[in-house]
Amino acid sequence: MNERWTRESYIISTDPATVDLDVVHQYLSVESYWAKNIPRETVARAVENSLCFSLLDAGTQVGFARVTSDMATFAFVGDVFVLPPHRGRGLSKWLMACITAHPGLQGLRRWMLATRDAHGLYAQFGFTPLAAPPRWLEKHNPDVYQS
Repeated sequence: MNERWTRESYIISTDPATVDLDVVHQYLSVESYWAKNIPRETVARAVENSLCFSLLDAGTQVGFARVTSDMATFAFVGDVFVLPPHRGRGLSKWLMACITAHPGLQGLRRWMLATRDAHGLYAQFGFTPLAAPPRWLEKHNPDVYQS
């Protein structure tokens, strides 16, 4: 079931039909620090296989986030953004509030995300640095989207 939240002229929706793939791809591939040069096909596949949260202003995509989850024990929050003209209005905080309130994401044992510069935002929702970093491993290919 798709969820929908409204605030002033803004809507957050989990309906896959609300994702403007062109806007999401443009932001991720050009403006983000974490997904530079990501191919459109990769973004499309990620969107198709995630629970997506579209932030809309009068029907136009102005923000986005996606959650990859088994809906039982684990969720990874990624690709969170609000376009520059809409920043400073508390929209990223509202987006995270909607994500963490989503009925399908309740009772999870662990949530994860990675950020370079938004620790303060995520701390408001209970995210903390890893308690036991030596237990965690990663396989990371930072150049995967480079041609």
